[in-house]
Amino acid sequence: MLTLPVIVERAEQPYVAIRRRVTIPFGEAIGPIMGQLFGAIDSQSIQASGPVFFKYNIVAMPELEIEFAVPTATKLPVASPLLSGVLPAGRYAQLTYWGHYDNLIEANAVLIGWARHKGIAWDATEAPDGDHFAARVEIYPNGPDDEPDPDKWETTVAIKVRD
Repeated sequence: MLTLPVIVERAEQPYVAIRRRVTIPFGEAIGPIMGQLFGAIDSQSIQASGPVFFKYNIVAMPELEIEFAVPTATKLPVASPLLSGVLPAGRYAQLTYWGHYDNLIEANAVLIGWARHKGIAWDATEAPDGDHFAARVEIYPNGPDDEPDPDKWETTVAIKVRD
């Protein structure tokens, strides 16, 4: 199930993350990366201030550069393997999807198609290595660790709109 796409204002959001290059499908890589992320967060006594999200920095299908991240209350100094970043404030096109993660490509396609139909441009640049996004995220308020029914997994897909 999908909500209709909308434009929303999002505040700046600090975060900590681990950056990796992956190839679709990358489901097998998620567990080890998230284990490393949470191990580093615990060892550096960092408190998450919201749900996990994936920030898609570079998209050159099927190759992706992703930051596997958790939001924080403030921008923090961190040690390797973590990096500290900030999702920029601004207008984002977004929708919410409920269901298995295998269908997130289609949810993203709906949002991208809607934006194209509406003449909305992303805050992104094209480069030889792919499309570089200012902020393209999938936010996971719940998931398999706290919801056994995949039909109830919630994901917000949001992409920053060019000002």
